[in-house]
Amino acid sequence: MHEYDNMVLQCFLDNQLQLFPEKVADSLEEAEDFLEECMAVVVNGKKEVLNFFEEEGLDLEGADEDGILEADEVFDIGDGRYLIIEG
Repeated sequence: MHEYDNMVLQCFLDNQLQLFPEKVADSLEEAEDFLEECMAVVVNGKKEVLNFFEEEGLDLEGADEDGILEADEVFDIGDGRYLIIEG
């Protein structure tokens, strides 16, 4: 089970429409339930985002770091951490 702090949950609530056509959560509790259900991960920094996608088997050859960080499933929490939601 992951621990999502309020900053992570609020980031997801504020930005969920970048990934989904309509809201999937309206409260911190709903956001936490949703993130746990889809096994979202929180990583510390850009390098860990890239490592995550490499471990998932994505071919990052020639991929630009900023493009990966702007992917719909990557949320910049704002404190150096990133939330990644797996499809």
